[in-house]
Parts: sequence; C-alpha cells; structure tokens
Amino acid sequence: MERTGSRTGPSVRPSGVLAGLSAVLLAAGALVATAPAAGAADADLARNGGFEAGLDGWSCSAGSGAVVSTPVHGGTSALKATPAGSDNARCSQTVTVKPDSAYTLSAWVRGDYVYLGASGTGTTDVSTWTQSAGAYKQLTTTFRTGPSTTSVTVYTHGWYGTPAYYADDLSLVGPGGAPVTVPSTPTGLKAGTATASSVPLSWTASAGATGYRVYRGGTKVLDTTATSATVTGLTASTAYGFQVSAVNAAGESAKSAAVNVTTGTGGGGGGNGGLPAHALVGYLHSSFANGSGYTRMADVPDSWDVINLAFGEPTSVTSGDIRFSLCPATECPNVESEAEFKAAIKAKQAAGKKVLISIGGQNGQVQLASTAARDAFVTSVSRIIDTYGLDGLDIDFEGHSLSLATGDTDFRSPTTPVIVNLISAVKSLKAKYGEGFVLTMAPETFFVQLGYQYYGSGPWGGQDPRAGAYLPVIHALRDDLTLLHVQDYNSGSIMGLDNQYHSMGGADFHIAMTDMLLTGFPVAGDQSRVFPALRPEQVAIGLPASTQAGNGHTSPAEVTKALNCLTRKTDCGSYQTHGTWPGLRGLMTWSINWDRFNNWEFSRNFDAYFGG
Repeated sequence: MERTGSRTGPSVRPSGVLAGLSAVLLAAGALVATAPAAGAADADLARNGGFEAGLDGWSCSAGSGAVVSTPVHGGTSALKATPAGSDNARCSQTVTVKPDSAYTLSAWVRGDYVYLGASGTGTTDVSTWTQSAGAYKQLTTTFRTGPSTTSVTVYTHGWYGTPAYYADDLSLVGPGGAPVTVPSTPTGLKAGTATASSVPLSWTASAGATGYRVYRGGTKVLDTTATSATVTGLTASTAYGFQVSAVNAAGESAKSAAVNVTTGTGGGGGGNGGLPAHALVGYLHSSFANGSGYTRMADVPDSWDVINLAFGEPTSVTSGDIRFSLCPATECPNVESEAEFKAAIKAKQAAGKKVLISIGGQNGQVQLASTAARDAFVTSVSRIIDTYGLDGLDIDFEGHSLSLATGDTDFRSPTTPVIVNLISAVKSLKAKYGEGFVLTMAPETFFVQLGYQYYGSGPWGGQDPRAGAYLPVIHALRDDLTLLHVQDYNSGSIMGLDNQYHSMGGADFHIAMTDMLLTGFPVAGDQSRVFPALRPEQVAIGLPASTQAGNGHTSPAEVTKALNCLTRKTDCGSYQTHGTWPGLRGLMTWSINWDRFNNWEFSRNFDAYFGG
C-alpha cells in the first residue's frame, strides 16, 4: 500500500527470466567434466535408463513423459517429455548410492534446451545442458556424494515454452549403496485442535523414510517430507479418520493406526473474526497525509467492516521495533486528539467493526532477520494493540521485506530467517490474544500468484528471490488467518491456472487471481508441492478505490462482473473458474481516504451488491 498515489508494479515474463538465466545456465554447462576412471566395483545404478520398460522407475511432472519407439539412440525405446505452461517436463528417479564416492552421470538427449542433473548429492548438486541438439548428443557430468549421502535424484528436463525433448540410455556409474528397504510404519499419529475445516496431524519419524503420505478415509490427500501436516478443506461438524504411511525409493509402508477426529461447528482457521458473511475492508491513512486528505476515525462510514490503520513502521529495517502515531497536526490540520481517536475506535467496535494495526506499507520495510528482531516485533506490536485497544494485525510487508534465501525451495518447510521469524512472531501474538485475534494479510501478486511460475531464486539462480515469498507465511498461518486480500493492482501480468497471462484493470484479472487462491496451485510448477486452497471466507479481493489510488483501478461494472463469476458462475468471460464460491468474504481497498476523495464510489458499489 502506498502513501502516495500510483506507481508501476513489477512485471515478470518467462522470456525475461530465460534471458536473465542464460549466464547462469552457461555456467551450469561448464560443470561437465572428464569422467573419472570407473572402479572395479562400479556399476550402472540407474534403473531402466534405456526406457525399454516404459516409465518404470521414472516419475515425470504433470504427466509430461511418454515412451516412444522413434527417434531412439539405442534399443527400441526412448523418453519423450513435453513442457507445457509452467511445467518444464522434469523426469526423475531416486538412486541408492554410497557415501563419499565418485559418480558419473550421462545420457543421450535430443531437442532444444535439454538438461541432465543430479540433486541431493550432499556436496554440490550438478547439471549440464545443451541449447540445441538436432540429433542425439551425449551429456555427461560428475559429482561426489557427501559423507552421509545414501541416495541421489537424477533427472532430465526441458525448458518452459519449448517443444518436446528426447532422452535415452541414461546411466549413473559408481559404487552401489546398501539396498534400500521399505521404511517401517509410522507410529504416534495424533491430531491437534481441529477447526471447522482443518485438522493438524503429527507423528513419529520412520527410519529410512524420505516422505510420508496422509490418508483420509483410505484416500490419499497429501504428500509431505515433514512429520506433521494440516489437512484442509473439511466440512464442519463431521467425523474423519486419518492414517499416514512412510515412503522411500523401495516403496511404501503399511498405513498407521487411524486417528478419528470431528471438526468444529463453525469458523475455524482463524475463525470469522466476528465479521459479517460479506465484509468490506479498507485502509485509513492515520499516520500520514497525501492528496486524498485526512479522514478522522469517527467519520469513517458504517460500510467499512474492517479498518486497517496505516501504518505501523519500524525504527529501522531490521530492528523489528514497530511504532505508530497519529498524523502530526502540521501535516494533517484536522487530525483528532489521541483521546478522540481511541474513543472513536471503541465506538466502531461497539458497532461490530474491527480495527487493526497494519504493519509495513510501501515505505515500511520490515526484515525480522534475527530472533531479537522477532521478539522486538512481538513486544512493540503488542504495545500498539494494547494502547489503542485494537482487534488484531494486518501484515502488509512489501518491497524487500520478504525474500527467500538460496536453497529455500519448499514453501511447506521454510528455512529463511525473515520468513521463519515472522511466522513465529505472529503465532506468538495469536497465542497471546486468543481466538478473537483478527489476522489479515495484504501481499502483492508478485509474492503470491507469481509463485505458480517462479519460487525464490529458482533451481538455476538468477530469479528474483522475492517471487512467491509470501506463500510459506500464508501456508504456515492458514489456520490462524482471518482474511487474505492480495493487492490486485500495481502488478505486472500474471499467469493464471489456464496458463495464460492476465493483466490488471478488468474483471478477468480478479477472477483469475482469486481462482488461484480458492483452487490451489503447484508452486513453480512442481506437482509434488501444491499450495492448498484457502477457504472462501478467508479471501477478499484487493482493489484501488480510485484511479489516483493505484495502477489497475477497476470500474464498478467490472468489479460486479468479477463477483458474479466467482460467487454465481455468471459473467465469467473467457476465464473459466474451477468452482463457485458464494462464501467469498468480500472486497478490500486502498483506501478509505481515496474512496472518500472519489465520492465513496467503491463502498457504494459494495453496499449495492451485497445489500449493505
């Protein structure tokens, strides 16, 4: 959110990323090395490297792989894999290896931008590639395993937007490791506190497991590498049975003993926060003035159900010490006194409204890079909440507040300090204030929906490390989250689930962006890492209140079309949603002040649509 009017938002397109990565990819190509001489005990450890047994032993993303009889390099079969949309047609298998040993990986490939690599080596993961191979060309690279590495993943893939590639006669030569056995059945499965729509589960780790599968009523509902998971999308007041199994390269264990849980009667996942079925959220410029003019708390119309005080800001980027004060009289001549402001907040709350402190904004960069900053954040935000008697917190981290460290690739188990510390801080605040604590977030599309294509710096480096960086925060706090209202403005074009780019300003953009949140999506195209759908009552659409408020202003008629499509499946245009959500919570806008400046056009349209 901005103190001023509009600004140009980020724009990321595949061609730009590919160009930006070229130097990195060329460096990756330089990893090809002369293979060491094979030892007497060395063997080809790759299973079905010639694809003579179909795809046995191989896993290809998004169903991208198939076995063909022509063109082949050797034998009668070869792999054909086709990139599509945000999927690069990655085909892989996990191989048992010996610690602290040398290996040579090679394959014959054909096509444009074909890659061969190994990950999980315990030392330096390696890859090599060819830009163009009209006929079969051999790719070779070498690596050494780490002192405790017992398995590696070998893979091939193409590149986004390119035609199909072919691979054949893949081999991994080196000493074989100890045989992998199926892991033991997990024990200790237990459920945490269930909400109306989710159940948190945890269990004891199984020796040798590389992952776990969670079952609901005998049907697999998710995969995870952790020993805990939250099953979402459940029905209130309903009994469910859950089991978990352990998996590795050798197979899957038996399912654990079942744990039976009944979901709550309503709310859940942060509850409704005392909000009406359809809510209007707005930001009030309380600490500064701009061209929209200062609006007193007492003068905010009853249309607004959630009022976010803009902004609490840190004393320095990394301090975690958040401060808030009313706009000085020299800047805002009509500002109320502190006592009047507090009294007006109490009056709004008595009328059923929620008043939150919003942290961040365009100028308020917040990086909780240390535990000291985390603790200062909890202490200082608590002080603001207590001083003004507020209902909760809005997280509006923008700019460079959140980014992912290199190697932090799984949104389900983040390791970057600024991410981990923010999650911990918010959980501490929720624990302190209890179930009535209202938690909202207002990320930009760059930090959420862009994660469908790009996550962090990417497998090759060179991408913006902020891409998708809100996803681990939203996911970790989804059971505490009252409302997510992504800023559908000041945004570049974003790819939707239809694998088409959508641009802000019309109904189509809001439909596509909201559909992603309510359907869920694979992060960076990885079908094994799907960001689960949020509940419709947790989602509102964020828009600018006027043309002066931000780029991407949407006319009332187009806002109505977007609401019709999402809640009634009418006026959908060319984009087809993956569901209909009459429980969609509502709308958010930047800002109440700009709406007043624009003769309350935004809030009047909301009231007319939802009967306010």
